[in-house]
Amino acid sequence: MNRKEKKGREGKTFSDIDLLVRSVERWLGNPISRALLKHISKRDKDGETIIEKVLRKYTGEKVKVNGLTYWILKKIIEKELKEFDASVNEIKESLKKPIIRRGIVNILEGIAYWGVTKPQITAAPFLIVWNFTKQCNLRCRHCYENAGPKAAPDELTTKEAKRIIDEFRKLGVVAIAFSGGEPLMRKDFFEIAKYAWSRDFYVSMATNGTLITPEVAKKIKEAGIEYVEISLDGFQETHDKFRGVKGAWRRAVEGIKNCVAEDISTGVATTITKYNLKEIPEFLEFVERELHPRRFIAFNFVPTGRGKEMIEADLSPKEREDLLALLYSKLIDPNFHMDVLSTAPQYAVTSLTFFDKFGGPLVATHFINQKAAEMLKGKARALAPFLGGCGAGRLYAALEPNGDLFPCVFIPVKLGNLRKDKLEDIWKHSPVLKKIRERDLFEGCGNCPYKEICGGCRARAYGYFGNLQGADPGCVRNQKYWEKLKKEIALLE
Repeated sequence: MNRKEKKGREGKTFSDIDLLVRSVERWLGNPISRALLKHISKRDKDGETIIEKVLRKYTGEKVKVNGLTYWILKKIIEKELKEFDASVNEIKESLKKPIIRRGIVNILEGIAYWGVTKPQITAAPFLIVWNFTKQCNLRCRHCYENAGPKAAPDELTTKEAKRIIDEFRKLGVVAIAFSGGEPLMRKDFFEIAKYAWSRDFYVSMATNGTLITPEVAKKIKEAGIEYVEISLDGFQETHDKFRGVKGAWRRAVEGIKNCVAEDISTGVATTITKYNLKEIPEFLEFVERELHPRRFIAFNFVPTGRGKEMIEADLSPKEREDLLALLYSKLIDPNFHMDVLSTAPQYAVTSLTFFDKFGGPLVATHFINQKAAEMLKGKARALAPFLGGCGAGRLYAALEPNGDLFPCVFIPVKLGNLRKDKLEDIWKHSPVLKKIRERDLFEGCGNCPYKEICGGCRARAYGYFGNLQGADPGCVRNQKYWEKLKKEIALLE
């Protein structure tokens, strides 16, 4: 979300994400307000809810809405505004942004449909990760998509892609992250990305970075893409070997620098395995000092796609725990100028340990940034179980190039196909998603005191055991499952 901050009435920091989270917190804690949600979450033919209309009208737009409904909700809004360290005008400026309004509406509508759940399920995927094409110019050893030099013959057309974006808009999806393969290999990428931006989505992309020249970086910014995540799996020798193409590291580094030069919010993504673990401390320093991205995110290794052929490279539970502690130490280091996150849901547990001992920020999900984590101080324990850990099938879903919908890019379990199935029907009624959301039934993780803020990685459970409700063997609390794996598949330490 927008990282821009303002000073409130008492000189405290106020941000757009602060408004989103605090608004949701108020409704979670107010049974009278929750009783109104079902009525005001109804959507019209254009997909807009009464809540969003009221928020638009409150900011000064000319919107038709029932006078009594508006008066009641306006009184509730004004009552809640007294609790913010910001002026009414500052709140209204944030509410003018469609992404902020839709983020609030999506979560509140989820409460109306599902009730208050721990962790919370949103009304529609908050984020869709869209594997835009099977085509890629690299040959990465761990590729979950099995991407190659050619596009798949059944990929969505430009017209179909735009129709699906319109469906996302009506249902209340907030963000679209384009991935691949390599999204820049597809000729209509910028057309589709710009269309998504024009429909008021938060648009981001994940790329190998090798095609991002200064000119391409300008086109990325002009298309409305607000965040670019570029893969870099260590220093040159390590990265090129991992990515299968000599020179990939040099071009990826240039891609990062070109995005930063265009003032695009940029992240470096690193899949950490035994092959690059030892160089991570020095590599972190290099990335922060030489490349200057805003974010570093450590990806969990998941044995899916081509990754099935290199399971010997997975970290042991102890190695992962030590790594997460290192990452968190960088997150709270005032002299380190990057948000340092991880897709491992156990990162929430690591942050909670530091929170209890030293008062550091609690990182309840890898979507969060450092500013938002700091903002959660004082209410971290109250909100963490609602944000909680793995978001597959609960906060986000993955779209394949041919329209197949998966719970996550790393979980190859088909939920339906958006060429013929409605996203809303899948999201609300899929038996697969029901399984993923029932954390009490997770083996190993279901009895853990941290199940609400973590829940283990469902992709790793499925990748290793073929069971969406299985154990994540990457956690020190699931050591026995790791030991079992080593015996069964001779996994090397």
